[in-house]
Amino acid sequence: MSDTIDLTALDPGCAALLVIDMQNAFCHPEGTLGDSGVNVGPAQEIYEPLGQLVGSFKAAGIPVIWTVQAHLQRDRSRRRKRLPSHTERRSRVAALAGSWDAEIVEELAEMADDPTKVVQKHRFGAFYETRLQSLLQMLGVRTLFITGVTLNACVETTIREAYLRDYDVVAVTDCIAGVRPQWEPSALQVWAHYLAHLATSSEVDEWLAENRRPVVKGIRHVLLETTDLEAAERFYVDLLGFKVKNRTPFRDGRRFIGIEQGLGLTEGGTGKGGQVDHFAFEVQGVAEFERVVEEAGYRIVRPLGPGPYGLTVYVADPDGNEIELYEAEDP
Repeated sequence: MSDTIDLTALDPGCAALLVIDMQNAFCHPEGTLGDSGVNVGPAQEIYEPLGQLVGSFKAAGIPVIWTVQAHLQRDRSRRRKRLPSHTERRSRVAALAGSWDAEIVEELAEMADDPTKVVQKHRFGAFYETRLQSLLQMLGVRTLFITGVTLNACVETTIREAYLRDYDVVAVTDCIAGVRPQWEPSALQVWAHYLAHLATSSEVDEWLAENRRPVVKGIRHVLLETTDLEAAERFYVDLLGFKVKNRTPFRDGRRFIGIEQGLGLTEGGTGKGGQVDHFAFEVQGVAEFERVVEEAGYRIVRPLGPGPYGLTVYVADPDGNEIELYEAEDP
């Protein structure tokens, strides 16, 4: 499925793996589904790829969240229904809270070792009247890789809930199992068209491996050595309106002014210039910037006019460094 999905746009720092209902009730031959005549073989087949994927996410420091179904023997809400519930098609009530049936299968149980990341639910959807949404917000999650059982019930309901909450949703197909093989192809087609992107665990592992490589994520600041730090601050902060982020001195004792717009100011400049040709900053009201800079007595290197990014003026700071101020054109 690599030709249908590109995971490179996803940030692993905003992702989580969601493992749905890998419990004895739905996976073990002696659990409720098995006891009711349902073939749980497909659920057992995903133990190995799912276990490997859980390990990969943990190794990458990405949260793994488990859901567990917890039914009640006497559910007054469900008993109000006039038509039979799906639970009545089973030999007994599945996954009774506190029972062996409700436990995560032995093959995976040790991996669910953080109780804060185990979410109890009482219906199909992992979001419905649970704490999952709050947990994801606290973890900063915007992408969900969804796995588990069963495909046409709890997994599909959760995928729909996640999509409707504007999460990026990836269904890991070889880590999801259902109870009716004949239902699965149409479900996957609907997911791929409307609700989720489909990927295999191998493709997700490749994405994880790619994101473990060291990469440059972006510039934090350009450090400018000034001959007069106070004069530079007056120019950049007082005149141009740049915002100071911090003033933590360097370990060698030099003063430092960190600026939110990507510039750092420190001491030690020679006033003779260096390798930097100029700095470019996007602004609003570029014509007004030209006026205030000129009125303050600083040199206009190149007057207001068209530039590569929009209307542009080039000015010189107190050390003679060339500053490009531009106002982006409307798209």
